Amino acid sequence: MRPASLSTLFSCRCLRGIAALLFCGLWLTAQADEIDIDASAKDFDRYFRMLMREKDIPGGAYVIVDGDRVVALSTYGVRIKGKSDKVDRNTVFRLASVSKTFAGSMAAVLEHEKKFGWTDRVVRYVPELSFKTPSLSRQLQVQHLLSHSSGLTPNAYDNYLEDNKPLSKILPKFANIDPRCTPGKCYGYQNVLFSLIQDVIYKATGVPYERQLKERFFIPLKMEDASVGWESFMAADNRAAPHVQTGRGWRPVKVEKEYYLAAPAAGVNASISDMAQWLKAQMGYYPKVLSPEVIEDITTERVETQRHMRHRIWRDYLSHAGYGLGWRLYTIGNDRIIYHGGWVAGFRAAVAYSEKQKIGIAILMNAESRIIADLTANFVIEITGNGTLSTAMANK
Repeated sequence: MRPASLSTLFSCRCLRGIAALLFCGLWLTAQADEIDIDASAKDFDRYFRMLMREKDIPGGAYVIVDGDRVVALSTYGVRIKGKSDKVDRNTVFRLASVSKTFAGSMAAVLEHEKKFGWTDRVVRYVPELSFKTPSLSRQLQVQHLLSHSSGLTPNAYDNYLEDNKPLSKILPKFANIDPRCTPGKCYGYQNVLFSLIQDVIYKATGVPYERQLKERFFIPLKMEDASVGWESFMAADNRAAPHVQTGRGWRPVKVEKEYYLAAPAAGVNASISDMAQWLKAQMGYYPKVLSPEVIEDITTERVETQRHMRHRIWRDYLSHAGYGLGWRLYTIGNDRIIYHGGWVAGFRAAVAYSEKQKIGIAILMNAESRIIADLTANFVIEITGNGTLSTAMANK
């Protein structure tokens, strides 16, 4: 809460009766909602560096955005452990499942342009998809792909993605299983089915998914380091190496193609500078790229995800949890947090923003560390007025 100005206090003292109560009450309510984001950013920087040192994370970066202003953008450590190349604002990381925010947004832009409809049947675009009970596969709609509401058991056939199998080899497997519920009625996180949105986009527009992202998002938003796919990541000179935990600490490993074959689910690469632009766009500051109507659509809940309210960090604060189109939707008090995390071999990523405060954060790491959840959640808890970063630091 920012301190009252002398002129405002004087005005409150000079007014009389009901007018004074109304003016001062409304003013104090507005002040209570204000966040000293610059002070919070300084606290976050200390918290970030404390946890990165404590867990010996090789490298990472974060950005905090308030409206269309970058409040803080900072980097830490090295691109590869044992080497001297530092992580900087243009170092490229894998975004893992944060890629889903791009897929949901891209699909929504095209749906609003009437290229296809959310209620279109997926088999219209991917006729080779069939469940064990074919009538159930015919009920699967495009919106069910992006909201994880196909009804299938979570992460169906992800093991084949981890074995670097292309989607064309995985799709026939779905003929062996049926959804647990009617499509649209229950939540089950997917990567393979989610990625079928690229087939929908290509069949509906004639333009490949990767080109759509480049032309509709990366170029107009000046996301100069962003790309899609393994080849593009490996072609970047300034890229972070993935690291996994061993008995002797973090060890750099080979960049695997796993999950890159499911590009909408986990195939985007970006720097922290790119993520600053992505946050601004998602919060409504590039309406020619993402219109208010598109943003409202992707952040409209399609399915409840109540089990996420039991997460050790969020459980004391969430009153509701759901999923939109490529975004998690968490209710905290009178605010909503629009959020997604990502985790793929050797990398972690997170992006979140307050719908009410229009304050957002993105964090990228070149190590599979759970501290990214602590960092993201505790920042969100502070900006929504439900706790402080100083308390989080004191409890470490």
